[in-house]
Amino acid sequence: MRLVAFGLIALLVLSSPARAQSMLRDAETERFLHEISRPIIEAAGLDPRSIEFYLIGDPSINAFVTGGQNIFVHSGLILRAENVNELIGVIAHETGHIAGGHLIRSGDAISTAMNISLLSLLAGVAAMAAGAGDAGMAIMGAGQSMAQGSFLSYSRSVEAVTDQAGADFLERSGISGKGLITFFQKLQEMEFRYGYTQDAYVRTHPLTGERIQKLQERVEASPYYNKEPNPEHQAHFLRLQAKLAGYINEPARTFQMYPETDVSTPARLARAYAWHKLAEREKAEKEVDALLAKEPNDPYFLEMKGQILLESGKVEDSLAPLRRSVQIAPNEPLIATSLGHALVSMEDPELAKEAVTILRRVVAIDDENPFAWFQLGMAYTRLGDEARASLASAERLSMSYSSNPAEVAYHASRAVAGLPKNTPEWIRAQDILLISDEAAKNARGKRRRG
Repeated sequence: MRLVAFGLIALLVLSSPARAQSMLRDAETERFLHEISRPIIEAAGLDPRSIEFYLIGDPSINAFVTGGQNIFVHSGLILRAENVNELIGVIAHETGHIAGGHLIRSGDAISTAMNISLLSLLAGVAAMAAGAGDAGMAIMGAGQSMAQGSFLSYSRSVEAVTDQAGADFLERSGISGKGLITFFQKLQEMEFRYGYTQDAYVRTHPLTGERIQKLQERVEASPYYNKEPNPEHQAHFLRLQAKLAGYINEPARTFQMYPETDVSTPARLARAYAWHKLAEREKAEKEVDALLAKEPNDPYFLEMKGQILLESGKVEDSLAPLRRSVQIAPNEPLIATSLGHALVSMEDPELAKEAVTILRRVVAIDDENPFAWFQLGMAYTRLGDEARASLASAERLSMSYSSNPAEVAYHASRAVAGLPKNTPEWIRAQDILLISDEAAKNARGKRRRG
């Protein structure tokens, strides 16, 4: 079963028919997305704490909502946005989908389309049984077309309404909607460049030109139309954009975009990642040290220095900047995970105890962090606590769609056998064991039926 997702448009930047997607985790980027979206989400009457943001490593210009109140942003969207207001405009649009309950209502639209399809199928079969084979096939084909048209019409109407809702949220937040307009203009330009269909009746979204025209009228009427982006947000956006570019792009491309003559913060961040990818640790560290010379207490610069040292094999040297980063930003689980990783890598029982304390706090805040669970399991293994190591492995494997339920059950059963009975950890291991056992039985049943 595939979850229905509503978003701007899935416009491919690359011509490859299939590309691997990955979830990108970065403490600074995730915090920034929450920060700039707060006024929008509050304007929509929603609780900002209930919205989760996920960054996907994908070059397409896209964002979408799925699985409740989750907003997914593609890396390509951030890299191609010219200013922070374009990104905020997209977030306002996606917030409109959440506020409008479109994911829930989409179920009714799908049911209507399925009913049309089913009725046409039955009518077509009846006609064919009566000897009218050609007529039966025509009826079924027409029914499929009507069903598809019904859902596409619903989807287009939803997108049109959401465009206006996004513009409304921007105005209520005192933010110009000009960024949303310029972003749609980018989409329109790329649609023409890559030959995206301009047939309005077979699209999930209205024609981009129509959307621009209707939005232009709405946002130009706003008293904030000519208001410039928040200077702090814009500066931070350029910093994160460069950071992402350095992480994703090939180093040669990064050096082209951010030459060494550019000593700005964004340029140094991008080059630090590029040098690190080339295994030029000293050059990468030099870029970060220049940033820390200006802002010695920036937790994200400290995190980057620790990460470069850790991944270059300088594990002991990485501990000081990572500890300092965690001290400054104690509520950033991703930074704490890096510190836990460094402590575990030292293969010292005393440091493993410290890692357990840190990583238990991490998974209490961010329980869907598989890398944190893996490191916690490693820390318990260093301490000889196999039962808790098995529980951490079961937790990690249970959140992966590709995991074998039997493997999850194996680790959960080891945890149940070794943990003190009726403790919270033992009860959690029991829960995982019951769920994974049932999943394993269902998988075996499917194989037998197949």
